[in-house]
Amino acid sequence: MSAAQGVTYRVQPGGALRGTLRVPGDKSISHRAVMLGALAEGTSTVSGFLNGEDCRCTMKAFQAMGVRIEQVDDTTLKVHGVGLHGLRAPAQALDLGNSGTSMRLMPAS
Repeated sequence: MSAAQGVTYRVQPGGALRGTLRVPGDKSISHRAVMLGALAEGTSTVSGFLNGEDCRCTMKAFQAMGVRIEQVDDTTLKVHGVGLHGLRAPAQALDLGNSGTSMRLMPAS
């Protein structure tokens, strides 16, 4: 039977749902967190970092420009910012892989 034929469905509550849900980090936010942490003064802790290839390219690029970044665990970084004028010219061309976000945002850094 289809809904057009007047079928009625009754749904009963199934009870409470309990637990913890952890969603993966966001790629766009992970890029920006590394960039902002690098340009800040002092240490920034980034939690929920999406440890994918694109985000690692951004991290490595900033390391090549003199920013110390510690990977605490798979999704947590400590970025030791160098301030607005503290970035150094890299020794060689930066490899941003296929990261379009890095390509768009890095020239402004």
